[in-house]
Amino acid sequence: MIRRVALVSPYALSVPGGVQEQVLAMSRELSSRGHDVLVVAPDSADHRSYDTPARVARFGRRVSLPANGSRAPITLSPRAARAARDTVAAFDPGVVHFHEPFAPLVGWAALVSHRAPAVATLHRSGEGPAVRWTRPLLTRLARGVDVTVAVSDAAAATMGNASGLDATVLFNGLETERFTTTPRERGGEPLIVVLGRLEQRKGQATAIEAVRAHNEVAAHPWRLAVVGDGPERARLEALAAHDERVTFAGAVGDSERRAWLRRAHVVVAPSLRGESFGLVLLEAMASESSVVASDIPGYRAAAGGHARLVAPGDAGALARAIGEALDEETPARIADARRHVEAWSMHRLMDEYERLYIDAAERFGTTR
Repeated sequence: MIRRVALVSPYALSVPGGVQEQVLAMSRELSSRGHDVLVVAPDSADHRSYDTPARVARFGRRVSLPANGSRAPITLSPRAARAARDTVAAFDPGVVHFHEPFAPLVGWAALVSHRAPAVATLHRSGEGPAVRWTRPLLTRLARGVDVTVAVSDAAAATMGNASGLDATVLFNGLETERFTTTPRERGGEPLIVVLGRLEQRKGQATAIEAVRAHNEVAAHPWRLAVVGDGPERARLEALAAHDERVTFAGAVGDSERRAWLRRAHVVVAPSLRGESFGLVLLEAMASESSVVASDIPGYRAAAGGHARLVAPGDAGALARAIGEALDEETPARIADARRHVEAWSMHRLMDEYERLYIDAAERFGTTR
């Protein structure tokens, strides 16, 4: 059995994001199974505690760089990468699990040194100039990987093709039980919730337009909560035009995020592109809220027929779908969606990874 697992996130835990949430969730599940877990991430200035029994080690100055239509909170310090490598080596892991292994830079020295069995999980979908220009580097880094996983077919195609790695497609996992421990606090006026970093590709503008257009003509208005922060906030606030029914909640922690999901009548995921997997859809279903999402590949697979899908960027279609979701919600539909979510449980996912950790150890052993 693999006793010690090092989980490496190239993205700072101090900035909420899907990869970071997966790393922390995995650390909790692995710890509950008796593993000794080390989490490695950027941002040496981050001294906060996180909801995990794992040891958390942070290295390097955090910078924010454009990546795949978003901004990545990474470090570019080679010194930090070497310190991370040495910390991982001193931990003496049975396996090192690199998330987004090709994102610079905190994990690169450990990946290149390849002192322990290595599993890599590819999250990114959508090939851009950075991927095309760095193929030789990606191929070099890929030599330090023993087993490769991708969270979706799109992610496997994007980074697998670029690096030459053949990925097993699994999924992002969800700690389903955490989403119903928060009390249900729905009010009388329908609440529509959008969660995510405020950036153009996330499509929050479409949700604002849809809700405001509905409220202009409807006898029963909706409230909208925009949960998250980012570079588009000023533009989105201007679009909302100080509408008292549109609330900007800002960036929130994990517990407050789950509270918003439990308050929601409908959770809207209006992204325009660039989503490798619709984890937010599953979180909403696990929270017993109805879901409306953009009809894009990353969301389609997660929806599984339990969310209404609309053309990205179409505010009119989004408003109609929200209205249908409100009108047609039943306890049976909510229960069906929760059962659907169990296929993506973190417990089930880590069963798969524990087997892959053993495979990685065996492959690593044959090359030494």
